[in-house]
Amino acid sequence: MSAENTPDEPQSDDTAAEEEDQPTVRDRLGDSADRAATEFDQNVVDLLAWVLDTETRARIYVYLRQRPNSTSDEVAEGTGLYPSTVREALAELHGEERVTRQKRESAGAGNNPYEYEAIAPSELVQSVAEQVQSELNMVFNLDSKLAVDGDSAPDDSTPVTITVDGNPAESADPADD
Repeated sequence: MSAENTPDEPQSDDTAAEEEDQPTVRDRLGDSADRAATEFDQNVVDLLAWVLDTETRARIYVYLRQRPNSTSDEVAEGTGLYPSTVREALAELHGEERVTRQKRESAGAGNNPYEYEAIAPSELVQSVAEQVQSELNMVFNLDSKLAVDGDSAPDDSTPVTITVDGNPAESADPADD
C-alpha cells in the first residue's frame, strides 16, 4: 500500500486480481492431498523397487495390481514405459513367478496377446522373506563353510527363520476387536 492510499480507499484492479489468483483453502488442501498421495505412491514404488530390483518392475507390479489382466501394450501405455522395456520386464517377472499370464480370449482371428496379473503382496513378501532367510543363514554358517576354527564339516543348520503370517485383514479375528 502506498503512502497515498488509505485503508478506506477501494482496491485497485491490480490488487483485486492478485487476490483472485490466491489459492483458496480448498485448493491448498486439495494440493496437499495430491502431494501426499503422490509421495505415498512414490514411497510404495521405492519399497517395491527394493523388493523387485528396479523401479520399472515396481511400476509394472503396481499397475498390474490396480488393473489385473492387462496386456503388455496396456501396461506400457498406463505406465508410460517403452513397450520393449515392459515386455522384457514382464518376461523376467513371469520367470520369477512374480506375475502370472494367460492368453486373452478373443472371438476373432489373429494373435491373442498374453494378459498379466501380479501376485498378491502377501505372496511377494513370502518369497522375499524366504530369499532373505536363505541369505542370512548362509552368512550365519559362513565360518563352518570356510572351515574356520578347526571346523571340518560344513554346518547347514538354519538358525534364522522368518515367518510371514499372510494378509492381516484375512486372518483378523473379529472377537479380538
